[in-house]
Amino acid sequence: MLLHSNIIGEGKPFVILHGFLGMSDNWKTLGSQFSEKGFQVHLVDQRNHGRSFHDDAFNYEVLAEDLKHYCDIHKLKDIVLLGHSMGGKTAMLFAAEYPELVSKLIVADISPRFYPVHHDAILEGLSALDFSVIKSRGEADKILSAHVSDFGTRQFLLKNLYWVEKGQLGLRINLPILKNEVAEVGESLPSYLRFDKGTIFLRGDRSEYIGVGDENIINSHFSQAKIVTISNAGHWLHAENPKDFFEAVIGFVC
Repeated sequence: MLLHSNIIGEGKPFVILHGFLGMSDNWKTLGSQFSEKGFQVHLVDQRNHGRSFHDDAFNYEVLAEDLKHYCDIHKLKDIVLLGHSMGGKTAMLFAAEYPELVSKLIVADISPRFYPVHHDAILEGLSALDFSVIKSRGEADKILSAHVSDFGTRQFLLKNLYWVEKGQLGLRINLPILKNEVAEVGESLPSYLRFDKGTIFLRGDRSEYIGVGDENIINSHFSQAKIVTISNAGHWLHAENPKDFFEAVIGFVC
């Protein structure tokens, strides 16, 4: 099965992978800006997210295989590959397994290391959404707010809401599988994998996902890696400071 994508512009292929519980639409504005710099931007929905297919298998190996199939079908090579959070882990694995397809790698606010499960409250909140009762985005937000206090995080999550049919809301994500397999999201990059082309790790200055101790593990996998901090930004650095994020990426790839 082929991943769903939104393709913008013409030029060198530039593939963007969203994070856990996100979707390609989260990157539409930045994707358009990248396309104006001479790239053909592929905003991709990973499996069990967005408009892509649902499947019981969910781990980084199958996510990387999905991307390989996508590149084969679209005849993409020499790509710029950008991934945020979970998408960054997929991007790291893909680049290490298929280095001949990747010219430059951009990883947004995630390290190759293991992360413990930390999405419990979010998944509980999404599971509490009963769409036999909930008939509006506002009602969904009210239920979700009992589990997720941060307004910005709730708005991000509620982008998954859509009208299944008239009067019937649903979630685009495959919530049962993502709940069952959430531990896979924190898995580390296998220790033996390497990628020796240009790589940049972008971290938010208010985020704890990439710390001082991560520099060694990053360098052990990515020999040409550099780490750049985006100011006034947390984990969703591309949304919180899109101007500096855009400039850092363009400065690296152009």
